[in-house]
Amino acid sequence: MDSLSAIRDAALYRLGAREHSRWELQQKLALKLQRSGADDALITAIATVLDSLEADGYLSDRRFAESFVRSRHDRGQGMLRIRQELRQRGITNELAEEAFALLDYDWFELARSVRERRFGLDAPVDRKSYAKQVRFLQYRGFNPDQVRYALQSDGNE
Repeated sequence: MDSLSAIRDAALYRLGAREHSRWELQQKLALKLQRSGADDALITAIATVLDSLEADGYLSDRRFAESFVRSRHDRGQGMLRIRQELRQRGITNELAEEAFALLDYDWFELARSVRERRFGLDAPVDRKSYAKQVRFLQYRGFNPDQVRYALQSDGNE
């Protein structure tokens, strides 16, 4: 089998399971080739295959970013954490912002919902529980304004 077609098959197999960013797919393919003892010529062929997949519409960082934002939002993660994870997967800030704008979620209500699922409807009663809830929401990726909103008991700003 031709090495380019083997790389393409491996890439399509991974893309069939879920969307990947170009950077992410490149890392996975390079790791696979290194484990199989591939030479440097095969590793450099990855870029050619990825260019071809992008041209054919199988690989799209824009589509990956939208899918990733939607998935992480549905898990109850905030914009800050999602943005950081996108950066780690090779997505530019511009593409991340486009994905956030396109999906247009209410991050304040998500923060409130996440807090209520974890801690219940009642507002924190003491400093210790308040601090615990703040840390939890910050870890999930919500900004300070969203955290304050989520910790208000009546929902009014």
